Amino acid sequence: MDEQKQPAAIRIFVDADACPVKNEVYRVAERYGLKVYVVANSFMNVPRSELIERVTVNEGPDIADDWIAERAGPSDIVITADIPLAGRCVRNGATVIGPTGKPFDDNSIGMALATRNLLTDLRSAGATTRGPPPLSRQDISRFLSAMDLAVTRLKRKL
Repeated sequence: MDEQKQPAAIRIFVDADACPVKNEVYRVAERYGLKVYVVANSFMNVPRSELIERVTVNEGPDIADDWIAERAGPSDIVITADIPLAGRCVRNGATVIGPTGKPFDDNSIGMALATRNLLTDLRSAGATTRGPPPLSRQDISRFLSAMDLAVTRLKRKL
């Protein structure tokens, strides 16, 4: 008897500690019936749903990032503003989207890492740099569009 290989299911991994678009992720996941892993190093409330799983990892630098990067692959979507995590997930073949809807891919991740490293160097030299501005309605709209596009593309591949 031939065993049919099941196509990989699309999963969404959320780097949740400072993620401002968790509710939008939940809505998209519900619409498409996708499993969501909300990964943080402290307890976080998540909606009661079979599709949403809270993953609480140990305290420590990059523990949540490591958990996500070790699991995210070509049929997955990762939501993060963390540039090094985005780079690791892009290398694993995952679709990576920032909270403003900006996709990270092979073409953009190098420049994003270089900019992040430059700002880190400036801050360590005493320069004052600003954090990201608050999300606008346009950012959220761009994020939702990027999520829909990512799901549609992945469904076509699978």
